[in-house]
Order: sequence, then C-alpha cells, then structure tokens
Amino acid sequence: MDNQTSVSEFLLLEFSKVRELQIIHFILFLILYLATVTGNLLIIAAIAFDHHLHTPMYFFLMNLAMQDIGTVSVTIPKAAINSLMNIRYISYSGCIAQVLFFMFFLGSDIALLTVMAYDRYVAICNPLQYTMVMNKGACTQMVGSVWIACLLNAALHSGGTFANTFCSYVVEQFFCETPQLLKIACADLQHIEIGFVVLSTIIGFGCFIFIVVSYTQIFTAVMKIPSIQGRKKAFSTCLPHLIVFSMFFVSLCFAYLRPTPSTASDLDLLFTIIYSILPSLLNPIIYSMRNKDIKVSLSRLFTSEIII
Repeated sequence: MDNQTSVSEFLLLEFSKVRELQIIHFILFLILYLATVTGNLLIIAAIAFDHHLHTPMYFFLMNLAMQDIGTVSVTIPKAAINSLMNIRYISYSGCIAQVLFFMFFLGSDIALLTVMAYDRYVAICNPLQYTMVMNKGACTQMVGSVWIACLLNAALHSGGTFANTFCSYVVEQFFCETPQLLKIACADLQHIEIGFVVLSTIIGFGCFIFIVVSYTQIFTAVMKIPSIQGRKKAFSTCLPHLIVFSMFFVSLCFAYLRPTPSTASDLDLLFTIIYSILPSLLNPIIYSMRNKDIKVSLSRLFTSEIII
C-alpha cells in the first residue's frame, strides 16, 4: 500500500473458500463460544447466590470465570460472523479493540492463576494464618491490582503495536494477534512493541516460577498428610491448576516468542486456539465442575428455579 496510514481495515485468516466448510467453522465456533460462556456463567451464578461459597478461593474463581468470558468474547464472535457471512475484514478500530482487550484478559488470566496458586499455598502450608492473610480486604486488593495492572499493560501493547505503520493489511490469524501484526508492520517502530512483548514475557516467566515454587511447597506439605484420602483430595485440587497453566503458558510462549513464519500454518492456528480458547473452556470443568461445593450450589440454584 502506498499510504500506510490510510489503512481502514485488515483482512483476517480465511479458514476455507468452500462454503460448506465455512458453515462448519461457524457452527464449531458457536458451539465453543456457547459452551464456554454457559459454563462460566453457571460458576458465577453459583458463587454469587450461595453465601457458603463467599470465600477467597471462590472469589478468585468467580473473577477467573468473568475473565474467561471476556477472552472468548473478544475473538470468537467476530471469527464466527466472518465465517457465516463469508467475509474476512475487521475495521482498524476493531483490530485495536481486539488487541487491547485480548491482551488485557490474557494478562489477567496469568495473574489470576498466580494469585490462586498463592491462595492454595497459604491454605495448605499455613492453614492457621489463612483467615488473617487472605482476608476480604486483601483479596479485593489483589484482584483490583490484577485488573488495573493488566489494563495498563494491554494499553502499552496496543499503543506499541499501532504506533507502527503497516506494509500489508493481511493478518494470518483468525483475530488481530500481536505477533501477526508485527509481522506486517514496517520496521520503523517495531522494536517498541517487541520490547513490550519481551517485558511481558519476563513477567510471565516470573509468574510461572512463582507457581512452580508454590506448588513444590504445596506438594511437600501434602506428602506429610497422614491420611491417604486427604492427600488425594489435596492433589486433585492442585494438579489440574498446574496442568492447565502449563498448557496455557507453553502454547503462549510458542505463539509469542518463536520467530513468526512468513506463511500461516496449521500448527500456528492450533497453538493459538490452545492458549486463546481451550483454557476458558476447560476452566469451569477443571476448577469447578469437579468441585463438590459447586455441584451442590448449582443443584440448589436449579432446584429453586424449578420451584419458582
């Protein structure tokens, strides 16, 4: 393009030129979106309406559910509509909004998972101090700090990305992903956003190390529990958290740290789906649906609705 500042829209990845496959893509995206939103809304409702679940662990879980709804709402609806309408474009302002809110929710996901690891560490390793350390004020401050810090980080990322001019308007991904935008950016200001990505990566690795160290302490404490049933229960609440975070973190590093290939590949799409969609879909199942308290709360919620 001759005048790079005149870009008014971008073209996103086209899954297929075959109309039948486009409809299939739309249906799959719709199913993923509805399943994710429904599962997380159920968790929010269960925690909000059951005062027995007004504890730090479930408070963090409710915020994680809200974050998960936000993550998929930024990317999936636009991709689904594009497949249904047989279009590829997204407006320039829409692309900015996607980068801003996706980076906001993405950062919040990592931060909230880190806070939840700390919550489990205090609960298992220092149970006598749990009430004092994880009081209502402290939990509110933690979550508030997560949202504010991640919003500022997202604003830096979106500002650094769109400070560039673009030598192409074709984004080889189903949403406006920062590495793909940097690939088509002219080289004048590209180093600014690369610096932000490196900084965020360092912070992300810090969260990862914190979680690993926390769970090392947790597992050490769990192994000292004399009851086999008690150890099994503690492991069942800790291992899924660590597994999901590891899957999320590895796929995120693959997408953001490796050199971006010149052409899109199925592997790129797979890893993008893993870190941008699957955690939000699996979190309600792993963190909540296997939880007895959540199941009881949901049964009470549905029973009251039926009676009404």
